Amino acid sequence: MTAMREPIEPNPPHWPAIVSWARSAIVPKGGAFNALQPHEIAAPLVHALLAQAGLGTDDIDAVVLGNALGAGGNPARMTALAAGLSPRCAAFSIDSQCCAGLDAIGVAAGLIHSGQADVVIAGGVEAWSRAPIRQTRPLHEHEAPQTYERPPFAPDPAQDPDLLQAACDHAFAQGVSRTQQDTYALLSHERAQTLHMHSQCGEIVPIAGLNNDAYPRHISPERAARMPVIAHAAGDTARESGLTALTISAKADGAAVVLLASQRACERLHLKQRAHWIASAMLGGDSRMPLSAAALAASKALATAAVQLQRDALLASQLQAIELHDAFAVQGISFCDALGLKIQDINTGGGGLARGHPIGASGAVALVRLLATLDAQRSAAADTGRTPLPLTGMAAIAGAGGLGAACIVRMGNMENMENSETGE
Repeated sequence: MTAMREPIEPNPPHWPAIVSWARSAIVPKGGAFNALQPHEIAAPLVHALLAQAGLGTDDIDAVVLGNALGAGGNPARMTALAAGLSPRCAAFSIDSQCCAGLDAIGVAAGLIHSGQADVVIAGGVEAWSRAPIRQTRPLHEHEAPQTYERPPFAPDPAQDPDLLQAACDHAFAQGVSRTQQDTYALLSHERAQTLHMHSQCGEIVPIAGLNNDAYPRHISPERAARMPVIAHAAGDTARESGLTALTISAKADGAAVVLLASQRACERLHLKQRAHWIASAMLGGDSRMPLSAAALAASKALATAAVQLQRDALLASQLQAIELHDAFAVQGISFCDALGLKIQDINTGGGGLARGHPIGASGAVALVRLLATLDAQRSAAADTGRTPLPLTGMAAIAGAGGLGAACIVRMGNMENMENSETGE
């Protein structure tokens, strides 16, 4: 990607530090995590963060977790207690559906920036395999409860399309062909397999004996072309923009978390500031077009980051890495079109299409993948004898109801963030 010229940073101590990160493998629903509750997936990740940072269980002020399918309760508190954190540790859970994991980290950054907390663990967790069966309570004694798959995301049903159907309509309206979607999805699986074969998924903490994403697989273009169309727009009678199993992310279990800290906590606890949370965006768009919200959030986060970095503008094409959780191939294609990118510019280790979609964790997984990618780039630069320079990246996701979330992070130590140029 295009290199950028770096100005002197404005007041960098105000940026929350990212000290450590970890995620589980992402496993299709009914797979290796089939018997695990959310806290049983997330607690080992909390232990990993503490070990990476050299912190004790009494050092964490709060846990903030995104979760979409738990149907109430407080998975964050369950996780904090299961991980042995101090009983005084605050804990709360966020449900903004697909955006929940990234939103939770944004809220944690806000807690630190406002001075309400110094050290926070945040992210998302989803145990789709153990999700409760949902039913509406009957109004009258003689009526039976009604089972439902998903809640409404807009009060007017006309403004709340089925997400699969919304993706089909979006593909047809934008003229995105099935062939384009297949090409995008095949690249995602290929990149995810390459990442695993080269043992580059160092961010994964083994749980239930699994230390790699279970879903990515080799699929030939010929096999992809033979897959039947699952859904298509009403006007797409030829099914030229139809969606197949390959171009839809699979239901999945998994978790991802990061450890954020204030500048004073880093000094007091001698924490290494491996990255910094520069800017974020949480917003809503048209509930009838939920796939477009990720690009809207990304544009807002870029604009906010430009102000923070004292730039006239910051373009997606100037970043060193971009992670989009792509629930649908057409979403990834449209995201790239909106931001002036090529599909090769995002998700260099494969995206949600290759991993699967653990709803409330997916945004946090994207951020952890981003951090791991930037860290690998800096290590590669160091291995060649070059001084590792700060790198900037973005994670983004869209959610049901027309919500979007995105963040901009900077990888590198404080002392290297002045008068520098980014890496290649």
